[in-house]
Amino acid sequence: MIETRNLTKMYGELYALKDLTLKLEKGDVYGFIGPNGAGKTTTMRILATLLNPSWGEATVCGYSIYNNAKEIRRSMGYMPDFFGVYDDMKVIEYLEFFAAAYRIDGPARRRKCEQVLELVDLGYKRDALVTSLSRGMTQRLGLARVLLHDPQVLLLDEPASGLDPRARIEMRALLKELRKMGKTIMVSSHILPELADICNKIGIIERGVLIFDGTVESAIQQVRKNTVYLVAVSNDLNAKAREHLETHLNVLKVEDVPEQHCLRVTLADGVEDGAFLVDLLLKNGFRLKMFKEEEIDLEDVFLGITKGITN
Repeated sequence: MIETRNLTKMYGELYALKDLTLKLEKGDVYGFIGPNGAGKTTTMRILATLLNPSWGEATVCGYSIYNNAKEIRRSMGYMPDFFGVYDDMKVIEYLEFFAAAYRIDGPARRRKCEQVLELVDLGYKRDALVTSLSRGMTQRLGLARVLLHDPQVLLLDEPASGLDPRARIEMRALLKELRKMGKTIMVSSHILPELADICNKIGIIERGVLIFDGTVESAIQQVRKNTVYLVAVSNDLNAKAREHLETHLNVLKVEDVPEQHCLRVTLADGVEDGAFLVDLLLKNGFRLKMFKEEEIDLEDVFLGITKGITN
């Protein structure tokens, strides 16, 4: 659905985007991660045919960005990080205006507007002025606007930017619903843990260069090679438990985690199953209070990969 090859954008001697090569299949939800100025918005603007690259190739739904801009815009919905709205319009009027621009005419126009309002849970605001909407509602209205022509591909640039926690949860639920509908979505965000919940692939970009492209699981494996467990035993006997754990051949190291009142046990290279830890502790008379594999989130992945840490 989206494919780029050596896509590059330069401003003078500065690379805003350098040799970007990636591929999104139908139904992919692609988390595009990077600091401010990394090239995320530049990439999306090029794919949306709003900005010409310096060189390289990109196709959307099989259409080239160079000579099929109209076809791409018919099959794509682009929601920028900041967009203007017409404050003196009602919500339903705002959507009908853009539906008319998409050449949706007659009874189908009102019906489509009502459908997207229900999808983004703004039906109860249909007759409210756009200026009265909160930031979260405005973001959902913007998403409703790009869904009017039922695009196959969505480019969402920081859709959760500036939203409060409840609005972010609502936006995440909406993106999950769009994923169920089979949309191909590229979404950039700084709220990294939330991307892991909705994306099947991620790309990490830094200084215009794509330094990782793959699944969330493969990114985690790249950052952390060894399996880690958090372990705690009853009666404040963690120190004694540590002595037993450190002697096992399948344990690489054991560390205290005072803030969680537990031990952090790193397994040896190639060892993934930590069930032997439970057997060892129970055999030596300890009672377990906690035993779980330590999770790693996208923030850890991002920090690890962008610093080049892969151990």
